[in-house]
Amino acid sequence: MYKYETHLHTAPVSKCATASIREHLEVYKKLGYDGIFVTNHFLDGSLNIDKTKPYEERLNFFYSDYEEGVKIGKELGIKVFCGIETNYLGADFIVYGLSKEWYLKNPQIMDMQKSEQLKFFMENGALVIHAHPFREAGYIDHIRLYPKCVHGVEIVNATKPDFENEKAKIYAEKYGLIAFAGTDNHHVNEDKHKLAGMESERPILSEQDFVNAVKNGEMKPFVLEI
Repeated sequence: MYKYETHLHTAPVSKCATASIREHLEVYKKLGYDGIFVTNHFLDGSLNIDKTKPYEERLNFFYSDYEEGVKIGKELGIKVFCGIETNYLGADFIVYGLSKEWYLKNPQIMDMQKSEQLKFFMENGALVIHAHPFREAGYIDHIRLYPKCVHGVEIVNATKPDFENEKAKIYAEKYGLIAFAGTDNHHVNEDKHKLAGMESERPILSEQDFVNAVKNGEMKPFVLEI
């Protein structure tokens, strides 16, 4: 099976990450992964750049770790793809399949309501996944769900407790949403015991190929104990 990390944050682009793209890639290569998706926090989230800077400058910074990762991936022999993690008051969504050029042409997304924005992504061919929908944290006032604005749900987030993932699985089943998984990896450390992602019987050729494969049921969640 071909294994892919689908939820990964890198330093310095994401403020909350401590591992560089190279550090991540070296680990995933050793673990036998075929590829990874860099899903750093988007311009509305914990992006490590002054939010008063122009949209294009912030977008170029957002893509910098991914673009470096593509080069390193070729060196190491592991594929590197890109997605974004957008947020709204503690609710996070991973979006796959839209290019840097598309985001450059659509700065108006930053002024949209979250439900409007997510539907716009979907209308433009993206795959939209609600990450860790039942996450609890001190800064989250209440849980927000958008079942009509996403294709799928992370039923396994390797950094979240089992009870949160179990509720996510029930949510996905009741609404007929795609079952998805990812690690939400921010760090490289020796005490990490579990990773998660999506696997398939064939290699993924591009981000759009990934989107199609997930929508067509060709990819399934997996958990890797390490």
